[in-house]
Amino acid sequence: MGLDLYGNLGELLRLDHDLGVSMLPRIPAAQPPPAPARAPATVAPSPAGATPRDPATLPPLDDRHLADLADGPAAEQLPQIAQRIAGCQRCGLCQTRRNTVPGEGASDAALLFVGEGPGAEEDASGRPFVGKAGQLLDRMIVAMGLRREAVYIANVIKCRPPDNRTPETSEIVACLPYLQRQILALRPRVICTLGAIPLQALTGDLRRGITRARGTVFTWQGIPCLPTFHPSYLLRNPDAKKTAWKDLQAVMAMLG
Repeated sequence: MGLDLYGNLGELLRLDHDLGVSMLPRIPAAQPPPAPARAPATVAPSPAGATPRDPATLPPLDDRHLADLADGPAAEQLPQIAQRIAGCQRCGLCQTRRNTVPGEGASDAALLFVGEGPGAEEDASGRPFVGKAGQLLDRMIVAMGLRREAVYIANVIKCRPPDNRTPETSEIVACLPYLQRQILALRPRVICTLGAIPLQALTGDLRRGITRARGTVFTWQGIPCLPTFHPSYLLRNPDAKKTAWKDLQAVMAMLG
């Protein structure tokens, strides 16, 4: 899935403006992480009379609407999940969306990028990360020596929130089982979360901030996850691009 880095030197040099780097540093090889253990994706609903949950954590998820999906190769599971997403009415975002945006990429991808949710251009096209932030993400992927077609890109929220507002907790709870099933189908070696929302969604901790958490590794179902800034944040804060590039170097090292 890698590219010829010497053949793409011109593209890497042009990334000096975007990422604050002028060449790809030498990354030591790393041992691949162990294969993730298959485990239930969600927590069963709390019984009546249970202790009230911590409001700073995600409430229990309900993925019973996906229970009848058969296990199988990712190339078979991902279209089935996308079909369920297309007909989803589990939250109010279904009333304002133009298209659902399930995600796209290689079904055998070793690297999964997870963003927050679709914007206007993604809502219009049904594809993730196609606006200005997506164009920067594409260049970041190339700088890593990869191709967009060789990774998988998805969001926590599959429908655009009105005016691109931050997703509400109830919307995350309704939509997160789709992403979890996608992850279990893909079984990527590394997940790179972009921004605070996917970090909070996969850790279940609504207090986690991206500024302090970025660059640190957590795991989801045994899969290493490294959070970094969302490309839209980098467009607004160019000084953070060098920091994000360090995070991407760490992802590359984990991929070996």
